[in-house]
Amino acid sequence: MLSLLKVTKTIPKMAEKITKRADDYSKWYNDIIKIAELAEHSDVRGCMVIKPYGFAIWEKIKDHLDKMFKETGHQNAYFPLFVPKSLFEAEEKNAEGFAKECAVVTHYRLKNDPDNAGKLIVDPEAKLEEELVIRPTSEAVIWNTYKKWIQSYRDLPILINQWANVVRWEMRTRLFLRTTEFLWQEGHTAHATKDEAIEETEKMINVYATFAEKYMAMPVIQGLKSESERFAGAVETYCIEAMMQDKKALQAGTSHFLGQNFAKAFDVKFSDKEGKLDYVWATSWGVSTRLMGALIMTHSDDQGLVLPPALAPIQVAIVPIYKGEEQLEQIKTKITPVIEQLQAKGISVKFDDDDNRRPGWKFAEYEAKGVPVRLAIGPRDLENGQIEVARRDTQEKTTISIDTVVEHVNVLMEEIQNNLFKKADEFRHANIEKIDSYEEFKIKIKDGGFYLAHWDGTAETEERVKQETKATIRCIPLEGEKEEGKCMVTGKPSDQRVIFAKAY
Repeated sequence: MLSLLKVTKTIPKMAEKITKRADDYSKWYNDIIKIAELAEHSDVRGCMVIKPYGFAIWEKIKDHLDKMFKETGHQNAYFPLFVPKSLFEAEEKNAEGFAKECAVVTHYRLKNDPDNAGKLIVDPEAKLEEELVIRPTSEAVIWNTYKKWIQSYRDLPILINQWANVVRWEMRTRLFLRTTEFLWQEGHTAHATKDEAIEETEKMINVYATFAEKYMAMPVIQGLKSESERFAGAVETYCIEAMMQDKKALQAGTSHFLGQNFAKAFDVKFSDKEGKLDYVWATSWGVSTRLMGALIMTHSDDQGLVLPPALAPIQVAIVPIYKGEEQLEQIKTKITPVIEQLQAKGISVKFDDDDNRRPGWKFAEYEAKGVPVRLAIGPRDLENGQIEVARRDTQEKTTISIDTVVEHVNVLMEEIQNNLFKKADEFRHANIEKIDSYEEFKIKIKDGGFYLAHWDGTAETEERVKQETKATIRCIPLEGEKEEGKCMVTGKPSDQRVIFAKAY
């Protein structure tokens, strides 16, 4: 075995320079994704390859959310990727809202090109009788299915979630934030009453907010979307909005009260306890791999990715510093009980004794990948009964007794999680401002931030602000004071302030 103290032939990717956030935020974001090995662009336009480390983070997100869904009574199911065009058209607002993003299958077979040997062409005789839309969302195919499932109030509620991929044909794409194909979950529920459906809609936006703050360490604002920003086909759209480090907003999750729109479009009726027929009430809700982008932009720094312990695939990386097999075995003997005790506490650990990479390379790699805690131990540490502990969030290093390291690291997990939330929350609060002057707003919005301003409730004013400043109404906050005032643009009466911001 080669000594880790020898120079390796491999040039570490971590040595590549990460663009500073202050210099080019967009390039910094892409650099983080590349160097932390989260994802890369594929050869399919607008689509991405999620690499193992990135997918491991997504799996942690998925696992926590899935548990929360099941705790609130939901079950997982799966529905077809293909939606017959006639079904897709059934709910007009939904169809119109997604029409420009649809990918459509028209044929089902290829054949050899008689004029060009070795090439394939679409077989014109294999044209589908009905074109198939590749799902941009699943309301149509699911509500067509629910029609078969629902006859009586006894069949309600239906609380279904689906983990799937969707396709929305995007012209301008960004890894995780906006890609032609992405991964997500979509909940679709059916209820006997309007009140039950609204309760479900609000319950799920609360689940998303809890997940964002508890696991992602990302503070969010819950609110309602304006009519022009609602999900196509929804009566109301609830959302959670987060502030990224460039002070732009990112919509991190949505929950939609669909009323009876989809039930009417697909003729889904049920008989109530008195035998009266009525249309079913509906909700849908979802989050996607966009949360990966939110995670990157909420916490990461100029050294690389920063992960909250709750979502880190590796929570503790242990790097032995040794020369030769004898020293490595001595370190292993001492560190094995530590690893076992950490794992017994539910902490994921990687002991990195890869002999092809030097300790310095490993330190840089785990820093770039956002591993919350790194431990380092060498021969001198063994003699002194100590170990070096490095925190990723603050980049602080301390040397402590190896006998106390398990409890120390266990405490650090909660400390780091809380510190990341506190830091993000303080940043958000520092960049939220009440504003009453539209002229002042037009100047300040150039530097980003959330602005609480009065709005007259009209789509015309909302569109004017968007055209003149590129800012949109992110949400009408559910919490906070409901003060009356005058619209900052028109001076007309307003019931409460809304949040304007530039957004992803």
